[in-house]
Amino acid sequence: MGAKCAFLAEKTEIGLHIFAPMILSDSRILEEIEKGTIVIDPYDRKNLGSNSYDVHLGTHLAQYDDAELDAKKHNKIHHFDIPEEGYVLQPGQLYLGVTLEYTETHAHVPFLEGKSSTGRLGIDIHATAGKGDVGFCNAWTLEISCVKPVRIYAGMPIGQLIYFPCEGEVINNYSKKHNAKYTGKNIRPVESMMWKNAF
Repeated sequence: MGAKCAFLAEKTEIGLHIFAPMILSDSRILEEIEKGTIVIDPYDRKNLGSNSYDVHLGTHLAQYDDAELDAKKHNKIHHFDIPEEGYVLQPGQLYLGVTLEYTETHAHVPFLEGKSSTGRLGIDIHATAGKGDVGFCNAWTLEISCVKPVRIYAGMPIGQLIYFPCEGEVINNYSKKHNAKYTGKNIRPVESMMWKNAF
């Protein structure tokens, strides 16, 4: 069965006016976890907000080897671990991080946003890739940058997942796409796979 959702809408004289789609509340997230359509591992009830779930920074970070990147080439990265005393991010640098949590979303569209407390430290957790796809099953790679030096720690709250229902049947479930680039169960950040596209 395809995933379904209800959008807030009203009929007007000039047609159907569509408002923003509804976000799952905490009770609905719990229902979907119970049904298995949303998986979060590790899961802790205290991380469930009113309409979101808090995710945490994993141990591993990565940076690109080369100062200049090429969208048509496989840009290699090197990984390193955040030490117990934390790691100081520097402005003007791109860091790839990863969520501690592995997630699966089988009937909804997941969005990852930074927590307000993260933003108030001047930390961005994604450049453009805040939306997941129906069928995405993995930890989330983070594109981290900062506006001033800031020390971060493994396990700190870094973002929050929100879930939107999906309207209509999903034909190309992400986990079943033959050309899906970010599948598997990665505990370390994954570099850009733009080079796999034909352009």
